[in-house]
Amino acid sequence: MARLLGANPIAASPAAAATVSLASRFSLLGVVAARSHRGAALIAVDGKLPRPFRVGSSIDDGLLLQSVQGRSAVLAATVGGPAVLTLELPPVKH
Repeated sequence: MARLLGANPIAASPAAAATVSLASRFSLLGVVAARSHRGAALIAVDGKLPRPFRVGSSIDDGLLLQSVQGRSAVLAATVGGPAVLTLELPPVKH
């Protein structure tokens, strides 16, 4: 139907699709960041009740909390490896 109306759908890459589905599994609800690069994040996984995770701890199979800062948390396969996913807190409403 979209094509009939003139839309030109852009195909998402497999990597982008995997990141979107991975991102939908996690919800960041809070961050405690310290200047010493330590900290913790309150994360809900797969719609379950949120749990606190310290930097360096395992969140899910193959993912750990690599770092936290400001209003974000970075998930990676290893502490020193590349980021797999960055979770952001929703914007603050004034």
